[in-house]
Amino acid sequence: MDDVDRMMRTVGPRLRAVRRQRGLTLAQASDATGISVSTLSRLESGSRRPQLELLVPLAGLYRVPLDELVGAPATGDPRIHPRPVTEFGMTVIPLSRRSGGMLVYKMVIAPGGPHPDPELNSHEGYEWLYVIDGHLRLVLGEHDLVLPPGEAAEFDTRVPHWFGNETAEPVELLSIFGTQGERVHLRARPRSTQGSPTPGQRPDET
Repeated sequence: MDDVDRMMRTVGPRLRAVRRQRGLTLAQASDATGISVSTLSRLESGSRRPQLELLVPLAGLYRVPLDELVGAPATGDPRIHPRPVTEFGMTVIPLSRRSGGMLVYKMVIAPGGPHPDPELNSHEGYEWLYVIDGHLRLVLGEHDLVLPPGEAAEFDTRVPHWFGNETAEPVELLSIFGTQGERVHLRARPRSTQGSPTPGQRPDET
């Protein structure tokens, strides 16, 4: 048994302990995340292998960073110490340690073969994906898309979805996940040639 398998075997008891610490029943956790009670029960008993699609919304609900949920010890240092989690060819590196709100991750997906009929998942929240390198396949409801480097997608995660790598090269991407449906807000506005401020004039005076 390798270190990853040992770590994954401890996730179930940890999920149960954190849920109880938060004073939540399985039914309440199910209502908040969209994950069925039976799936949550099997995760906690260890009969269901934890998957990132399930761990991310649970980490948001329980207000703990993903790396702590899978067993990485807290350091007490306010700086971020990313601890990668690897499963089924996908490596996830947490880039934030917030206990709620937006959760930020870098993901690296290993090369893979075609997925003619991928299993779609849905849960509470809102996700924003940005492809850094490679080509990411995203299945979102009835849409089947391939995102090249520099392209982004955002969607309500209650819509059935799946994303993965079907190419011979790794895919690197950033993920921002809002556990309560928060969206990414772009506050900068492009400068237009028409109506641009003249020298010495403030932008709000145009």
